[in-house]
Amino acid sequence: MTQYTISALEKDKAMEQTLSTTSKPIKVPGPDHPITIERNPNRVVISVAGHVIADTRDALTLREAAYPPVQYVPRKDVDLALLEGTDHATYCPYKGDCAYFNIPVGGKRSINAVWTYEDPYAAVAAIKDHLAFYPDRVDAIEERRG
Repeated sequence: MTQYTISALEKDKAMEQTLSTTSKPIKVPGPDHPITIERNPNRVVISVAGHVIADTRDALTLREAAYPPVQYVPRKDVDLALLEGTDHATYCPYKGDCAYFNIPVGGKRSINAVWTYEDPYAAVAAIKDHLAFYPDRVDAIEERRG
C-alpha cells in the first residue's frame, strides 16, 4: 500500500478548489499574505477635477502583502453626491465582495475609481463603511500632516 503525504499548501489549494465549486473561497491573512490596518495620523484629502471628494482625519491605512498601502476613508468624510454606483463587482478571498463607484466629474478616467467592501470578512472588519480610491483614477490622494 502506497501512502501519499499532502503538504499544507496542497491541502489549501484542494480546499480552495472544493469551495470554489460550491461557494467563494475564504482566506485568512497570515505570514504568507499579511494584512494590517492602522489609523493614519495624517489628514487625507482626495480630489478629482478641482473637486474635493474626501477629506478626513480618520483614514485607515491597509497594507496587504507586497501591494502599495491603501487609504480607506470613512463614508461620513466622502462627498457621496459626487459618486455614482456601478454594476462592477469583484471578489477578494481575504476581504470579501467588493462594490465600485464612478466619479462622473473625473470623466472616463474615473470609472470604477472607488471601491468598498460592504460586508468585509472578520479579519478586515475595520474597513466596513470605508471607501478606497485608485490613485491613477483621481488627481490626488494627499496626506497632510497635522
